[in-house]
Amino acid sequence: MIDWLRRGDAEPVVEAGGRSLPVALRRNPRARRLTLRVAPDGSEVRLTLPRWCPESEALAFARSRAEWIAGQLARVPERRAPGAGGTLLYRGQELQIDWREGFPRTPRTERGSVILGGPLEQVAGRLQRWLEGEAHALLTKDLEFYSERAGIAVPRLLLSRAQRRWGSCSTGGTVRINWRLVQAPDHVRRSVVAHEVAHCLHFDHSPAFHAALKELFEGDVGEADAWIKAHGRTLYASFG
Repeated sequence: MIDWLRRGDAEPVVEAGGRSLPVALRRNPRARRLTLRVAPDGSEVRLTLPRWCPESEALAFARSRAEWIAGQLARVPERRAPGAGGTLLYRGQELQIDWREGFPRTPRTERGSVILGGPLEQVAGRLQRWLEGEAHALLTKDLEFYSERAGIAVPRLLLSRAQRRWGSCSTGGTVRINWRLVQAPDHVRRSVVAHEVAHCLHFDHSPAFHAALKELFEGDVGEADAWIKAHGRTLYASFG
């Protein structure tokens, strides 16, 4: 059973599995219904409210979905910081982490492994910085490719650390892509970039947008979306 409480006078929390999770309330004037989500890393419950909905009604709705919330929490992968002898996801493949103190500190891939040296306690941080660098290089090429297809100037690219969104596009011409997608198969990462470039042409999800996305992306959008839905949470397991 899950009980909804309030921390202090304002912040609601949820008690589940011996943990106290904050409930992030967000009012969206464009929302037409209540939307309930669990953060990919299981750190909080997120409740989006339409403009017309009282907070008390929203929390009552959340109480009615208690079993669903518990099920979502159970699906959150166990957090495991990458270390020597472990594994690391990179472009859809699980690489063995081959660490030896005398190896060069800069990670490199070789025959199914990622090889690096340096202090043992810095392995996780070094691997994350390496993945972020790889993500930026790959996403830059992806963005250039789809921008050329779309016939537009290449937007500014920023890496995102968002907990919910894989990508976004601003009216000012900046595309943000979640760096964790470097762990996903290439076609999944590229589908997100193509999606945001399509938004540069149509800032909505109209039929025109979907037609542009279908023309831009060389793969199966539905297949890529299905992968994210099934496996997206696993991309948060190593680095949160």
